[in-house]
Amino acid sequence: MSGARVAVVTGAGRGLGRKIAERLARAGYHVMCTDIDEGAAHVTAALVEGSAMAHDVRDADAHRAVAFAAAAKGDIVAWVNNAGVLNVGDTWEIDDALVRRMVEVNLLGVMWGSHAAVGAMREGTILNIASMSAIVPTPGLAVYGATKHGVLGFSLSLAAELRRAKRPITVSSLLPDAIAGDMTSAVAHDEHAGLLFSNNQLSLDDVADAAVQMIAKPRLVKTIPRYRAAMIHLLRPFPAVGLPLLDRFAAIGRKRQAKR
Repeated sequence: MSGARVAVVTGAGRGLGRKIAERLARAGYHVMCTDIDEGAAHVTAALVEGSAMAHDVRDADAHRAVAFAAAAKGDIVAWVNNAGVLNVGDTWEIDDALVRRMVEVNLLGVMWGSHAAVGAMREGTILNIASMSAIVPTPGLAVYGATKHGVLGFSLSLAAELRRAKRPITVSSLLPDAIAGDMTSAVAHDEHAGLLFSNNQLSLDDVADAAVQMIAKPRLVKTIPRYRAAMIHLLRPFPAVGLPLLDRFAAIGRKRQAKR
């Protein structure tokens, strides 16, 4: 398979990761599908005629092993750090182990993946899946939001470092609003997740389309939908106004949750 364009997608066993893998395969990439659930990764790999590996993104060495295996398939030109986990609740009440897991999967996993990608790629694009919560307070999702703030900050700084080093590797961050999928469905019963249900949720297809477009035409940051991000940016300098509004949005979300 020498000469193949290879894309690595973490958390590709289901949901958004699988949708991204499918689109990349249709675009002509050989997709290395990784997931902590090895069986699910192999299912996706079979669907896209790609490769699969078990992969715990909390382990830096595991990322290097993925990079080594992917490089054996061809030239790695895209790396999508997609794997993520979500727990909700007042932050001081979330179990310590769950807090650590969110930080290690959502933030350290992106860092380790980006390091492995830079080490294995001559040129190409690293796409980090963040969240709209990277640019807005997220009561009920404070730890999750903090990890996504970190993903955005890390990604912007990494992009600058690569530019300074004159490495032809771009770094992009995708910041979607809440997505209708397994992750949000798992917390649909929890009142702390009200913000996730305060607006119509994005579809997995919408977000996967945006992700693959960013790989084809890299840009530093893309938020979807754009109009919600515009509203957030208008309110960011005025937290005394913004925080009470978030409470209202969360209340709307809780009413929607009750109707589900």
